[in-house]
Amino acid sequence: MAVTRGKVRIIGGQWRSRLLAFPEHPDLRPTADRIRETLFNWLGQDLNGMRCLDLFAGSGALGFEAASRGAASVVMVDADAGIYRMLRENKEKLQATQVELVMMNAMNFLKSDMRKFDVIFLDPPYRLGLLPELLPLLPCHLETGGLVYAEAKSDWGADAQWQVKRDTRAGSVHYRLLELAQHG
Repeated sequence: MAVTRGKVRIIGGQWRSRLLAFPEHPDLRPTADRIRETLFNWLGQDLNGMRCLDLFAGSGALGFEAASRGAASVVMVDADAGIYRMLRENKEKLQATQVELVMMNAMNFLKSDMRKFDVIFLDPPYRLGLLPELLPLLPCHLETGGLVYAEAKSDWGADAQWQVKRDTRAGSVHYRLLELAQHG
């Protein structure tokens, strides 16, 4: 990834090659280009009409990438005021009217917002180890056939309610595309 300090490049869709700025923050590490490329290959390059949730928006790389690729709506959640400000600036710069920004703790958002999404991006700060706590809260927020992208610093397993649709790793980053398991 050609990382320019404090910048991330959108890799596909209508804003392809546009650079987005993000603030210096110890928990902020944008999903690498190579990982995003794989993820959007898994999802299909065109997200036309989909509703997406970027639960730990951070740099905005995943949410803006989804919007660039045709998502009808993208809700981007982040609790940090400085990060939120930069997300707002990037949204205005791109004129991304389909992007909704929410400054809120991710857990509080999941407990208070009852919307359903086709794709949920789950890339919390690695040091917090939140995946086991977050994954059980997601089924009521997923549309039928919806998918969850989850990323962590080490190998991790999803509980029995999830089925791994795709998974791989890049260096020490383990990432998976999950769907609800079909129990029958």
